Amino acid sequence: MAKERTQKTAAVGVVEHGNSAVLVTLAKGGGLLDRRRVDLTENLPTHPHHHQGSWAVGRYLDSPWARPISLADAIALVERVREAAARGARVHLEALASAVTVPIAAIAIRECPALPPTVEARIADNRAQTVADSVMYRKALANAASERGWSVKWYARDRVFGDAASALGRNDINALLREMGRTIGPPWQAAHRLAAAAAIAAIG
Repeated sequence: MAKERTQKTAAVGVVEHGNSAVLVTLAKGGGLLDRRRVDLTENLPTHPHHHQGSWAVGRYLDSPWARPISLADAIALVERVREAAARGARVHLEALASAVTVPIAAIAIRECPALPPTVEARIADNRAQTVADSVMYRKALANAASERGWSVKWYARDRVFGDAASALGRNDINALLREMGRTIGPPWQAAHRLAAAAAIAAIG
């Protein structure tokens, strides 16, 4: 019975870009159940660490899109965006779970680099501010998935295709991914293939 339940579960692979994410949901064995693109926030800046935070500490002020902002206001904006992303992640994962007929057991999200512990410190760190927004959105999805009882798997982009092939006992999964694309039709881009590979590795 436990084996039967495992065979009837699904995993979601995620590829985020800014505040948007491609979600590809697969059943165990690689059957495609759902493909969608979601926006975690609306009507808010999408990169508050990298843009508004950087302007607040004097970076990129020669850029034509730069605007004056205080550090306190930049930090407050980051918190607003983080809270909006958390709400958006919960809404979109609820919609996905309701749309597929197989229970979702896991979600695969790109692994996050270590960052300074506070918003102010992330803004101040030149490396951290370039990736902090992406990490914020990934963690919003991870937290929302955990709230649903899904297992969160963190994948490495440079290893996930090999991990997916190993999960299926194959040398590679290129043919499988091409067939998925032909079956579902466009769009089937690099982000969809990566998300599918992450889902296969997660459920395998």
